[in-house]
Amino acid sequence: MDRRMEPEDAPPAAPENAPQAEREPNAVEVGAVEVAAYLRAHPDFLIQHPELVATLTPPEARHGDNVLDLQNFMVQRLRTDLTQLKGQQRALIATSRSNLSSQNRVHAAVLALMEATSFEQLLQVVTTDLVILLDVDIVTIGVESAAETHPRLPLPGIRLLPSGTVASILGPERPARLGDDIDGDVTLFGDAAGLVRSEAVLRLTVSEEGPPGLLCIGTRRPDRFHAGQGTELLCFLARALEVTMGGWLDLAA
Repeated sequence: MDRRMEPEDAPPAAPENAPQAEREPNAVEVGAVEVAAYLRAHPDFLIQHPELVATLTPPEARHGDNVLDLQNFMVQRLRTDLTQLKGQQRALIATSRSNLSSQNRVHAAVLALMEATSFEQLLQVVTTDLVILLDVDIVTIGVESAAETHPRLPLPGIRLLPSGTVASILGPERPARLGDDIDGDVTLFGDAAGLVRSEAVLRLTVSEEGPPGLLCIGTRRPDRFHAGQGTELLCFLARALEVTMGGWLDLAA
C-alpha cells in the first residue's frame, strides 16, 4: 500500500554553510577531462583571454639528450617580456597621472596670480597660497640687493639676496635648477630652510632694468624635485609671475 512520505522520511537539508557541491546534488566537479573537452570545443578561448597565456606552463618537447627545446625557451622569453611590458605600462600610467596632476596645480597657481587685486596681495598669494596649490612646504621670492645691510621685510616670504646670488646659482642663462636630497639654503628659505629636502629655484626677470630675482619652491620630500625632471611647467609659472609683477609695478610707477 502506498503511503505518503512523512516529514521525518524526507532527506535532511544541507546546512546553509555547507560547500556548494553538498548543497547542489547535481553539481559536477570539473577536472582535467572536462577542461580539455571545453578547450577542444572552444579553440579560440585563449584568443578571447590572452592574459591566461602568461600563467600557463608550456610543454617541453624532448628530441634527445643533446637537443635543446628552443620553443620552450622562446615562450619563456616572451612571458618575461610580457611581464616587463606590463610593468613599464603601469609606470607610464603613473607618470602620466603625476604629470597631469602637476599641470593642474600649476594652472591653478597661475590663475591665482592673475586674480590678485594689488601688488601686496600678489606677493601674499605667492608666499602663502602657492604653498597649498602646489602641495609644497614653502615658496619664497628672492630679489638681489646691492645694499650691505638687508632690512627685515614685512612679508616673511620675500628675501633680499646678496648681489650675484642669481648668477652663482643659475649662471648667466639657465632658467631653473632642481635639487633633490639637499639641505635647504637659509639665504633662499630663511627660517624654513631646515624643512627643505628638495627644491626648485627659478629665475625671475621682471624687467631689464630691475635686479634679478628667484622664485624658490621647497618641500620636505627629498625626491619631489630632481635633476632629471622636466621644468617646462615650473618655468611657465615663473614667467606668469614675471608678467604679473611687471604689470603691477608699471601701474605703481
